[in-house]
Amino acid sequence: MTIPYGRHSISPADRDAVLEVLNSDFLTQGPMIPRFEQALADYCKSQYAIVTTNATAALHIACLALDVGPGDLVWTSPITFVASANCALYCGAEVDFVDIDPNSYNMSVSSLANKLAAAKVANRLPKVVIPVHLCGQPCEMQEIYALSLQYGFRIIEDASHAIGGLYKNAPIGNCAYSDITIFSFHPVKIITTGEGGAALTNDLKLAKRLTSLRSHGITRDAAEMTHPSEGPWYYQQLELGFNYRMTDLQAALGLSQLQRLDAVVARRHVLAQRYNELFASINIKQPWQHPDSYSGMHLYIIRLLDAHKSYHRRVFENLREAEIGVNLHYIPVYRQPYYARLGFNPEDFPEAEKYGISAITLPLYPELTDTQQVHIANSVLRAINE
Repeated sequence: MTIPYGRHSISPADRDAVLEVLNSDFLTQGPMIPRFEQALADYCKSQYAIVTTNATAALHIACLALDVGPGDLVWTSPITFVASANCALYCGAEVDFVDIDPNSYNMSVSSLANKLAAAKVANRLPKVVIPVHLCGQPCEMQEIYALSLQYGFRIIEDASHAIGGLYKNAPIGNCAYSDITIFSFHPVKIITTGEGGAALTNDLKLAKRLTSLRSHGITRDAAEMTHPSEGPWYYQQLELGFNYRMTDLQAALGLSQLQRLDAVVARRHVLAQRYNELFASINIKQPWQHPDSYSGMHLYIIRLLDAHKSYHRRVFENLREAEIGVNLHYIPVYRQPYYARLGFNPEDFPEAEKYGISAITLPLYPELTDTQQVHIANSVLRAINE
């Protein structure tokens, strides 16, 4: 059978946690959601966690909570899933991209600084910047935060790949260098709730806004209402929100998975190190790890040397033929037809362009075996030499 690039890991304890909810009085909005939120906040050392249906929803309401709207500009990385950019468009804002660092594949701090300086002259600075922690490796958030103080933008960390990682010995998600941090709990991510996401923050006002936006903009809190409550049944819709709520079933699974998060990330590091050893004599570029970080290790991405489109495709297809479920994370967002129609010039992002024709994601998940890794390494060697 094909070895997938990622796979969920479900334990007996996970099944028991979900079954307990199925046998309870609450399937949707019950006690497991606040328990999971508190556990996330405690783990990440943030003040607040708000769970959602998925990370895309969390990104959307994060932008809204920061008052992103028509006439605003949001910048993100071009090497990410489209949701990192789409969330700004949902709010009526415009999107632009900052080229990536050639080693980490995250947003380049030097490219960001240069782009900000030019944008200040043009009076077109971003309202929000969304750095993306690709593969689980955190961006250089301290430097990005310093630029935010200089140029006045807000920061949403797209840490969809990064729960369980560390930046400067502190948990990713503590929001020391951002307004809001986003996690994803999709089945191929580090821990899962089936589908699911979360927004973490240290700002009480933002936390309340995020909570309101995920649930139709409705409140039952009399202190927030425009006039006194009319009775115990009474609620008010104060703004246009959404149904982005996680269920108790999902929260129970997430809470159970969170208990073994550190072990899962450690296992991913063991597998990544084994890949490094297997590829030591193979003519490819292995992933680079920043010395100030401990990656969540969501993805293991190799780069082909002296790559071009036809070579990249041939190697990719040869690996698929060997029943290895390789993938590309990601096609540069500005090359998607929807974004291409907005007028982006690929020549503005030379590092992203090089990445898009050389990167290949190899399988990485806790149950990956030594035998499978050897097969993958041998298949890579054959594919690049054919």
